[in-house]
Amino acid sequence: MNRFAERLARGINHVTASGLGPYQTAVIRIGFSATWLLFLLRELPNRRELYGPDGPWNWDMAQQLIASNHAFTALMWSDGRLWFEVVYALAMVSSALLLLGWHTRAMSVLFMIGVLSLQNRSIFMGDGGDNVIHLMAIYLVFTRCGQVWSLDARRAARARADRREQGDDPVGIVLWWVLGLALSVVTFMGELSGGWLLLFWGLWVAHGLWWAVGRRESLGKARLLLDVIASLAHNAALLVIMVEACLIYATAGWYKIQGSRWQDGTAVYYPLHLDYFSPWPALSDLLADHGVMVMLVTYGTVAVQVAFPFTLINRRVKNVLLAAMMCEHAVIAVVLGLPFFSLAMIAADAVFLPTSFLRRVGGWAAHTRGRVLARGGAGLPGQRRTEGYAEQTDEGRVQEGAEETRVGFTP
Repeated sequence: MNRFAERLARGINHVTASGLGPYQTAVIRIGFSATWLLFLLRELPNRRELYGPDGPWNWDMAQQLIASNHAFTALMWSDGRLWFEVVYALAMVSSALLLLGWHTRAMSVLFMIGVLSLQNRSIFMGDGGDNVIHLMAIYLVFTRCGQVWSLDARRAARARADRREQGDDPVGIVLWWVLGLALSVVTFMGELSGGWLLLFWGLWVAHGLWWAVGRRESLGKARLLLDVIASLAHNAALLVIMVEACLIYATAGWYKIQGSRWQDGTAVYYPLHLDYFSPWPALSDLLADHGVMVMLVTYGTVAVQVAFPFTLINRRVKNVLLAAMMCEHAVIAVVLGLPFFSLAMIAADAVFLPTSFLRRVGGWAAHTRGRVLARGGAGLPGQRRTEGYAEQTDEGRVQEGAEETRVGFTP
């Protein structure tokens, strides 16, 4: 009984003491923001036909749908062309800044607003990967996704090196006030109501409270309580992301089993002969002409998707299937011409990557960057300090690097 109590106490302390999976959440942040940004850039010439006033799904039709399902989209606040361009630009800028990890708390919220605004405006535009980005954009808001591999982490490292108060961030304070003013205007206009109104105001107040408590040493217990709540929210969101990825594969695999084409091993053959899914006709024909290959890919896809959630209890088997699924999505991106769907799924798979592997990748990236800067003669003051922090985080000593999520004001 005593051992059980000790293990329970140890587990509770582990969950509440810090945000788990800092490298995994950083990869998710980078993966989904990069996928969405690349999609927006590719569709920049077609943006008005896809999501704007020139599309077949016009503003009146979208308004009728939103009135029935109560989905959030800022594009329903006005049908003007200028407002659409502002929202589209905001979506691109927030994606780029979230990718870099600049004030990740605020950028994750703006990233979610951009994703929901565009996708809920035109619900028929997507290839399956948009649904994954839609969900993950919401989950990212509750994670501490800037603990490593971000400008927030670099700023925190410099603050510690200079022995400055990490909460002294004038840019963050100005950003908090600007977002509060914008939220006040939207609320006064009556564009927000119900749960979305409570969510956005709750996030704004929570960020302000975090900064106020972090500035006062006498409120150490309150700061500790807020840190525990933030850690619980982060860990819960991370768990939801993992469960969501498992559900995607499990439901896809079990539905495939029920299909006759998947049962007889010919399901992969048919999309290879569709013009829409054949960006490289010669390659598609080459694969379709090998019946054994088609059968192996068909059965292998079903087996991997159904088995993956059950392999999480075995690390080695899980890693093998994880590599197989990522390779499968890479092949889908090339052969079937679905790059953004594949990137979204690979980003979702990244939550299961081993921490040791991610540390090695981070160390390799930092080493490569250092060599490139050295060849370019970029021996600037402060470079050595920044690179030292990158090496420190890649060795796994993230706890010190994550202090900005506990004390600093980074809305």
